[in-house]
Amino acid sequence: MRRVAVLFAVLVASMWLTASPSLAISEFGKQWKNHYLGGDDVDKDFVKAGRKAGCYVCHVKGKEKKEARNEYGEAVHKFLKGKDFPKDYIKENPEEAKKKILEGFKKAGELKSKDEMKFAEKIKANKLPATDSGL
Repeated sequence: MRRVAVLFAVLVASMWLTASPSLAISEFGKQWKNHYLGGDDVDKDFVKAGRKAGCYVCHVKGKEKKEARNEYGEAVHKFLKGKDFPKDYIKENPEEAKKKILEGFKKAGELKSKDEMKFAEKIKANKLPATDSGL
């Protein structure tokens, strides 16, 4: 019985340790959708494409997300790291976290895509930012 309890504790601890980075990444996705897909003036087709793309706005479809960021995901990753947004920080400082995340998106938007357009220009033109998302 003691072995089962120890095994259960190890399992719970490992789940807890791995949940924190994914919370940050899900917060990045949430803020991206709210910022770029929210509002009445956003192109409905772009909203549909962005929602359909989901995680693949930053990741390559069909590959392990942690290892396969597309070009836009790499640009965002230069300015935003999941480890800098632990779940306690996000819960205790939601507005500060949001501000930092949006700043990271803005900085990433100034970088150029493989097609030589800035990511922000592509988004403004109602196009998904990455050319290599696998979609």
